[in-house]
Amino acid sequence: MIFRRVGDGRPYPDHGLTQNDWAQISPTQVRLDDLTTTKKELDLATLLDDDSTYFGDLFAHVVSWRGELFLEDGLHRALRAALQQRTMLHARVYSFGGRKS
Repeated sequence: MIFRRVGDGRPYPDHGLTQNDWAQISPTQVRLDDLTTTKKELDLATLLDDDSTYFGDLFAHVVSWRGELFLEDGLHRALRAALQQRTMLHARVYSFGGRKS
């Protein structure tokens, strides 16, 4: 199993973070099998693009809410890590609405 669960949408309230706000959060490593996705579909071109991080953050965005980790942005990075047999992903983790992970 790659992820804890495959979700479809964000179950948590809007956090209102901008890209600049995310950039202020130091990246940390998270286990892929601790993540619940917020998307159930991915564009294959995004996954296979060698330069897929050119216009975005180099790190995935994860929201910790009510003790669960939700992969909000960076599904292609997480799948690429899994395809490379890695179990960890570098991500920026924002915690709110419950205990921190």
